[in-house]
Amino acid sequence: MSRVLPFAAFMACIGIEELLRFFAGRGWVALSPDIFLYTYPVRIFLVVGLLIYYRKQYAELKWADLRNVPMLLLALLSGILVFFVWIGLSDFVFSGASKAPGYNPLQLPSAVQLPLVIVRIIGASVVVPIMEELFWRSFLIRYLVDVDFESIPLGTYTLSSFLITVVLFGFEHHLVLAGIAAGLAYNLLLYKTRSLALCVVAHSITNMILAGYVICSMRWDLW
Repeated sequence: MSRVLPFAAFMACIGIEELLRFFAGRGWVALSPDIFLYTYPVRIFLVVGLLIYYRKQYAELKWADLRNVPMLLLALLSGILVFFVWIGLSDFVFSGASKAPGYNPLQLPSAVQLPLVIVRIIGASVVVPIMEELFWRSFLIRYLVDVDFESIPLGTYTLSSFLITVVLFGFEHHLVLAGIAAGLAYNLLLYKTRSLALCVVAHSITNMILAGYVICSMRWDLW
């Protein structure tokens, strides 16, 4: 539950938001599209609260692993590589096609733009990597090996658990191919390092660089 609930809560918020968008699109409820830009902080604060509540149950999240310099460098390089693959695949997918509007806080009053950008960066670079790695590479990848997943060492490989988590991780994202590539990289990093903390670092680096790229290039569709 401790590894599933934060992720489930995050996804449930997205589901509710999409449902409201559907209702608004049909004219069943009167909602401005800008209102949905305020929902991201709600998701993040909810997840942060759950992660703090369950923090003592994440024994596998060992930050001391970051002292292993060669493995830390591998995690950093993996995160950077995923970013470039993500951008390359996004340009390929959207080549000649209209891009989704994405998360653009510049549509809102100037007083709230900076706070929302900061929350988005922190959420994407810190909160989401911890939440997702706890679910995908601590819980699900081991649960698919044995329902008593905590008895399975981190980094235990089976072909089925590897493929299922990679594909599902891809479909969690609106850029499916990029998500699959990222899931592949993070899974391989887990098998190499046997460290969830290093997977979090790689994931965080990807999202942090992506955030900088989005802001500098105004590619809000990537958010």
